[in-house]
Amino acid sequence: MSEADPRQPKDATEATRARQRAAAGALPFHDRSDFDRAQRGLLARPSSGQVLNDWDFPVWDLDAYAFLDADAPDTVHPSLWRQAQLNRFAGLFEVAEGFYQVRGLDLSNISFIAADTGWIVIDPLTSAETAAAALALLHEHLPERPVHAVIYTHSHVDHFAGIRGVVDEEDVRAGRVRILAPDGFLRAAISENIIAGNAMTRRASYMYGALLPKGPQGHVDAGLGKGVPLLGSQGLIAPTEQITETGTELTIDGVRIVFQLTPGTEAPAEMNFFFPDRKILCMAENCTANLHNLYTLRGAHVRDALAWSTYINEAIEWFATEADVLFASHHWPRWGRDDLIDYLEKQRDVYRYIHDQTMRLANHGHTMIEIAEDLELPASLGQEFYNRDYYGTVSHNAKAVYQRYLGWFDGNPANLHPLPPVDASVRYVEFMGGADAVLAKARESFAAGDYRWVAQVVNHVVLADPTNEAARLFQADTLEQLGYQSESGPWRDFYLTAAQELRHGAPQLGGAMVTNGDVARAMTVELLLDFLGVRLNGPEAAAHHLRFNLTVTDRDERWHVGIANGTLHALRERHLDAADAHLRLTHAGLLAFAMGAADLDALLEAGEVAIEGDEPAVRTWLSLLDTFDQWFALIEP
Repeated sequence: MSEADPRQPKDATEATRARQRAAAGALPFHDRSDFDRAQRGLLARPSSGQVLNDWDFPVWDLDAYAFLDADAPDTVHPSLWRQAQLNRFAGLFEVAEGFYQVRGLDLSNISFIAADTGWIVIDPLTSAETAAAALALLHEHLPERPVHAVIYTHSHVDHFAGIRGVVDEEDVRAGRVRILAPDGFLRAAISENIIAGNAMTRRASYMYGALLPKGPQGHVDAGLGKGVPLLGSQGLIAPTEQITETGTELTIDGVRIVFQLTPGTEAPAEMNFFFPDRKILCMAENCTANLHNLYTLRGAHVRDALAWSTYINEAIEWFATEADVLFASHHWPRWGRDDLIDYLEKQRDVYRYIHDQTMRLANHGHTMIEIAEDLELPASLGQEFYNRDYYGTVSHNAKAVYQRYLGWFDGNPANLHPLPPVDASVRYVEFMGGADAVLAKARESFAAGDYRWVAQVVNHVVLADPTNEAARLFQADTLEQLGYQSESGPWRDFYLTAAQELRHGAPQLGGAMVTNGDVARAMTVELLLDFLGVRLNGPEAAAHHLRFNLTVTDRDERWHVGIANGTLHALRERHLDAADAHLRLTHAGLLAFAMGAADLDALLEAGEVAIEGDEPAVRTWLSLLDTFDQWFALIEP
């Protein structure tokens, strides 16, 4: 790109090219066995790499990754490029006789098992469109059969939200389709992204590079898969059966399955399972061809590395010594008992190593940042491509372990009550002699390839004065080089999305938080009231004392809601005589309240809400609720 246009992406610098050459020489790229695994059993490729929604928008566009046919460019870490090439293999695959997967039509895999009279579906993808396309590809090349059961391996959206693309809810209600899930699935699927949902959604736009162009200077891969479907139809049909105990054995349409619960690992509710008659093991998302996240950059509860390792070890003891094939909810299977056991043992050990060594160093007095900087995997683990930093990283996973045990504070009182970032940045820039002096010194560091330091320093200039165009563009150039150097797909997308927004501004799309309709309808009244508490503007609400009785008519629930001291509290099955007003409302009406999706007059007119008593008090309550903008600034004040 021409240097005359400072807002365009730049080429890799010599410092970045040197790092890529070093990375290329440090890993066993001669080992092509994953390429064999990723293509083994291919029965058919999709006729098109695009999956369209009802408005002919490409929900999924694998064709956009044709650039991956080339060798790794200087602008992409060679190991991430390798993973991106592997994740591009798409189509219908035979894993074993009667076991099939469609891979490459979504971030995750969908698996189909030929039972006695129909299909058992495992993890119906992220959107109805991609799931339907996968089912159509299956039936294009194999005899068409009804879906008799669906198994959700865990509570993340890319493993259940395409359900309406493979089954009709009426068949579920009529008992013709069973839906199985691990204990706690429904609450986890509904609640994980609600309380912090707006912030998670914004951060996910960075993590998955959703707004980046696809190409060698943009998004190339998410590490876990190509990326996420955009503007697809997401749904949720509640499980008809929950697995509540490890060792549970069920026969589904003639297929025996033994289940292993693994709560608190990759998801709050998750399970592996084994097909003893076929000697095939499904490891859900607990073992995939990358180091996974103990902390996900979009934001979520920190996961338990020790439990994760322990459950993998349990799966080895329970199932792997009898298994001949292993498949998972992402990436490609493994065949052969020795190979799959070696894989499971090293995946087990990577999480245990990060856990134990982080806490060993913490008990020596090292801080979170120091541990993340120094911790390296032994070669026996780190040289395995399936333990590489494509999705999670050793660095941010070590920080997650530290945070889980010790929290954000490192024990140094200088860090106990720091100034907020903007206030601190103004003072830093002043101390360093002003913005021009900082940028001059930073350019010297940039020329030396010291990009991490430059990003830290120039960030102060951007926060102190976000209108400083020279600082914004220089910071963008710096973050871009860090993105090019990143082996992690999410790290690359974070760096490059930030660079894009520094150059062109944040998206001006507006809009309040949007929730999957099926998920919203499945939210409990308690969860909706909890979220109303999050939306309550505490400083403004502190001047008010309000009391309301609620009757949720279509759920037959009674609640008392009080607002006092800037907080919202609720009592189940209680109505108080001294309430300011009694609201009779449907679940949909309460949902509209909670999500800010409609004003009170519209709800009253639609009959979703009826008020007895002090209507102005209800309007006061609603006026105290904040509305969240999904596109808030992440990299500037």
